[in-house]
Amino acid sequence: MAKTETVDANVPRPGANAPSTLAITVLMGGVGAERDVSLESGRCVADALESLGHTVYRADINPDNLTALARQVDIVYIALHGVFGEDGQVQAILERRKLRYTGSKPDVCSLAMHKARAKEVFRRHDLPTPRFDVATRENLREAIACWSLPVVVKPVTEGSSVECAIVRDAAEFRPRVEQVLAKYAECLIEEYIPGKELTVGILGDQALPVIEIRTSREFYDYQAKYHDDATVYSFDIDLPVDMLEHVREMSLAAHRALGCRDVSRVDWRVDPNGLKPYLLEVNVSPGMTSHSLLPKAAAKAGISFGQLCDTIARMAYRRRMD
Repeated sequence: MAKTETVDANVPRPGANAPSTLAITVLMGGVGAERDVSLESGRCVADALESLGHTVYRADINPDNLTALARQVDIVYIALHGVFGEDGQVQAILERRKLRYTGSKPDVCSLAMHKARAKEVFRRHDLPTPRFDVATRENLREAIACWSLPVVVKPVTEGSSVECAIVRDAAEFRPRVEQVLAKYAECLIEEYIPGKELTVGILGDQALPVIEIRTSREFYDYQAKYHDDATVYSFDIDLPVDMLEHVREMSLAAHRALGCRDVSRVDWRVDPNGLKPYLLEVNVSPGMTSHSLLPKAAAKAGISFGQLCDTIARMAYRRRMD
């Protein structure tokens, strides 16, 4: 068993004709359950870009207030998470306004955000993902009947483990699914995979080092992600080097299969029995806070937070010249 891996630290660089500084609107906040996280991500990104000399405009945006998009800038940096910011809605608005922006296109964001549709893509590309079903009010009885516990119950379109739970008690199963259905109309029921939780950041066309997430909580939930200082993020992973490299390769394959661009983060579980990795989901707008995984992986690869934000911004800027 080995505990380390190597990574090529090369990242996309600005083209010869790119200006040294850009005018950038950073979108943050939004209307979803991840609003507070987005505000923190946006502040961190804006501070980093300003420290590099860029002219930065901070915009707490929502569907009823798009005035920030009237400002003439070089690019729009999307630091929104979840509904409106990560599901393709704001991306479609930016496309219609012919504004260059960071991250993936609207249809890709919509696909990645819909966990069941994304999983079908993973299956078609032979990327291992836990067995799943989508429960609705119409098929609720049948959807529940075909499962043995434990299972994972979560919204089909939500991020940051919002409303996500591991169900081990039969008496809790239906009420938990109904709770999700009441808010989201669809509920993902997913095979529970015990073992290590891993994540891989993608920057440009490069997979960053694998991170193992260790939490004292039952799983890496919202509290562990953003508020629990006891959560441990480790690059010293007690798994074979060739397995970690395979997880990185499959992460990049998942990023490409969905059609992602610029940046994403790919989440995994590794079954301790057969040491088999299972792909959970791809996040097209990863968090950029002090607790966030993508910046930690970039730092491990020798990329500072400022460089990371600048690289993402310049990848968007270069699309103007394509």
